[in-house]
Amino acid sequence: FVNWPHTAFHSSDAPFVIGIIGNDPFGSYIEGIVEGEKVGDRDIIVHRYSDIKDITNCQILFISITESAKIKEILSAIEHQNILTVSDDEHFVKSGGQVRFFKESNKVRIQINITAAKKSQLEISSKLLRIAKTLK
Repeated sequence: FVNWPHTAFHSSDAPFVIGIIGNDPFGSYIEGIVEGEKVGDRDIIVHRYSDIKDITNCQILFISITESAKIKEILSAIEHQNILTVSDDEHFVKSGGQVRFFKESNKVRIQINITAAKKSQLEISSKLLRIAKTLK
């Protein structure tokens, strides 16, 4: 549903990295989901970051709601990288984040900031955009 430019990877055999910063709501569950999975030819790995300055070479960054006060600082630190930013913070996409997951009528919904995704040179598929609430 999302395409990254080749520049998002530091080498041709680099893994696809899902990063998490802040309180990790997934625990070991996420490793079980991605174990043995691939994005194209790339293995998927999960990396947990304890500090903003450590965020490098990841393709998806989940920013925990515990980092709400630091969202603008985090987004500023990675703004020139091809990283899809994801959070469940209510104000995330309005603050410049790209994808927000939220519950509505007992269903998980997606909100997407199209402008923020384009700034990171990410292509979001029309299929995903059709089911998402978008912010331009």
